[in-house]
Amino acid sequence: PRRSRRRKSVTIAYESGQGDGIEEGASEPQRPRWEPRDWRQQLERIREMRRSRDAPVDEMGVQKCYDVSAPPQVMRYQVLLSLMLSSQTKDQVTSAAMLRLRQRGLTVDRILQMDDATLGQIIYPVGFWRNKVKYIKQTTAILKQKYGGDIPRTVEELVQLPGVGPKMAHLAMSIAWDSVSGIAVDTHVHRITNRLKWVKKETRYPEETRVALEDWLPRDLWSEINWLLVGFGQQTCLPVNPRCNECLNQDICPAAKRC
Repeated sequence: PRRSRRRKSVTIAYESGQGDGIEEGASEPQRPRWEPRDWRQQLERIREMRRSRDAPVDEMGVQKCYDVSAPPQVMRYQVLLSLMLSSQTKDQVTSAAMLRLRQRGLTVDRILQMDDATLGQIIYPVGFWRNKVKYIKQTTAILKQKYGGDIPRTVEELVQLPGVGPKMAHLAMSIAWDSVSGIAVDTHVHRITNRLKWVKKETRYPEETRVALEDWLPRDLWSEINWLLVGFGQQTCLPVNPRCNECLNQDICPAAKRC
């Protein structure tokens, strides 16, 4: 009838199995999802280069900074603090600062009892240490008052804490809560994925990169990417003068300097 013909022009998102003007047994053609050229081969080669696990992130990264024998709530707090300290700071410096804090007894109550000057002396010389003293005290007070001394278990709540950004939140979810909430993008991941053209168009900020990567990268790889690329960026794909002649991806990397 004419009525049904008119309805065909209305765009409706049907669930599978419902009538939508397509012959039974046929499915609506889907647009192929964009993905970078050669990315699987590039990934396998990066895994090969990272097989020895001897980069600073492997030996002194956040996952190595907390007391594994501490009660779970204390462990999670230490994970969050190590992430806050790690921003704009080399892993070696963060690891040393965390060790000094742990020697003082790194708990919510101990930090709240500590004066700002003492906390500053302990964490120095992490990057922006004065700001981090302020953020650590503010965040710790919120954790005590609002979360009973534990850390939030959602990204949305974590990024509301002073001094905690999206990268830290996603890593906290992974390390502290064993939950994959998104790709943690720092300067290494941002730089390398742009060099490899793992983004449709060049991104300017890590958060843009995270959104672009999550659009196509299979979710089962999300938790691995940060660890993999951070170590690769520390050892091979350096910010300045990358060691392209040592890289297994030299022949298939768009940014490679071929000698």
